[in-house]
Amino acid sequence: MDNKTSSYTNTDEYINLFSDEVQQLLNTLRTVIKAEAPNMVERIAYGMPTFYQFGNVCHFAAFKSHIGFFPGANGVAEFLPDLAEFKTSKGTIQFPYSKPMPLDLVRKIVRFRVAENIVGHQENLKTKNPVKKPKQGF
Repeated sequence: MDNKTSSYTNTDEYINLFSDEVQQLLNTLRTVIKAEAPNMVERIAYGMPTFYQFGNVCHFAAFKSHIGFFPGANGVAEFLPDLAEFKTSKGTIQFPYSKPMPLDLVRKIVRFRVAENIVGHQENLKTKNPVKKPKQGF
């Protein structure tokens, strides 16, 4: 991420820090993510635009030579064969400015991550005991 400033408080302010070309890429990525999960909440987390629905779904950030897309370890592992032409690491995908961004793949990854978070949320609800027993004793 270009270390321009940390004074941004929302995604629009973050995107406006960059050149017009990079802004266009970031806005396109943002639009695709939002279209796949319209109930997500946008926020800044870890200094990056973040999409949240029952947990972090993904983050993105602009760097010197690429857009970083951060769908978490499962989001990368699930689609690793489709990501062969991109540099990846645990939880991170680099989309170089020199190549078209694979927006259809981004859509699939976001849908996967949202579904994963929903299932995790539902499992958490099942394991919690919503009825509290009254305390015994004094």
